[in-house]
Amino acid sequence: MIGSVDTIPSSTIASEPVTLALDIEGGDQGPAEVLAGAIAAASPRLRVLAVGTSQVVEPLLAEAGSAATRFIELLPCASVVTFHDEPARAIRNRPDSSIAVGARAVVEGRAQGFVSAGNTGAMLAAGLLVVRRLKGVKRPAIVTVLPGSGGPVVLADSGANADCRPEHLAEFAVMGAVFARVGLDIDRPRVGLLNIGEEPGKGSELARGAHSLLAQGTQALDFDFVGNVEGRDVLSNRCDVIVTDGFTGNVALKLLEGTAHTLFSRIKQAAASNARSKLGGLLLRPALRGLRSALDPEEYGGAYLLGVRGLLVICHGNSSRRAIANALRFGENAVRHGLVSQLQADIEQSLATGPDVATMS
Repeated sequence: MIGSVDTIPSSTIASEPVTLALDIEGGDQGPAEVLAGAIAAASPRLRVLAVGTSQVVEPLLAEAGSAATRFIELLPCASVVTFHDEPARAIRNRPDSSIAVGARAVVEGRAQGFVSAGNTGAMLAAGLLVVRRLKGVKRPAIVTVLPGSGGPVVLADSGANADCRPEHLAEFAVMGAVFARVGLDIDRPRVGLLNIGEEPGKGSELARGAHSLLAQGTQALDFDFVGNVEGRDVLSNRCDVIVTDGFTGNVALKLLEGTAHTLFSRIKQAAASNARSKLGGLLLRPALRGLRSALDPEEYGGAYLLGVRGLLVICHGNSSRRAIANALRFGENAVRHGLVSQLQADIEQSLATGPDVATMS
């Protein structure tokens, strides 16, 4: 049995195969598309537990005709949590559902992480009820990596907590900074607070309170607080970590995704409008392909639920096989870097040195 992230030494993680559980029936594109992503990513170094019903997964594996299927093993479940189910109730009352089974595989040490493009609320509920929070964490956060103009930018929270208090945002700052250090190799991340203006007194009561907390003692923490940042700064790399509540973060994330999609659609239409534009489009095509890849959310595969005792990766419901494969690869990388164990150690240290963040409730 493979141990959990918290029990495997980093040296062993670097050399041994990583096993990740994958929710085969959770995505909008159907089980065949999700399994295709698993087949693309599976290898001797990355083994996949395909969580799904036997009657669906076994025929797909038999029909796949790929050598990579020998690195994929069925982990049977009896049901699937749909987008119509109430998330917490489904996790509590249906322990044999795909998301509950996948989360439990992490807790039991059968897998070192769990990836799902299924019900996001159910993944959050599984994180809280099955995997459970890390010591010292009040609110787990969804962390998404955005394609900044000068390198990746971490957004926390991007959807887990719609209603927050200032101390929660301060906690997101700590977790986002740890993720930036561990996952992006940024020694001392710059953290900014998303707001409607740069001045400390700007914004809602929540934003002003969070600004006051973050400005008090970040010299004792392993990041630099750069103050408020505005929406136009999200991709400018003015900071490495952008902190906000989950409601605002999710709106910002979906706005960026929609803008990128609309922009490239308009460029495509313009390039086909006349002969001269078509010629220009042909000349620009290689550069535009690279730009589109950099801005494509599927390049990063999924988002991380930070603050729980295991690695949970949440993919977009409409994820393609490419997104699923990338999510598995990013998950493998996070395991090999010991993300969860380093989060626990750094959070305990950081929250202990930041009294206002650690003691407010």
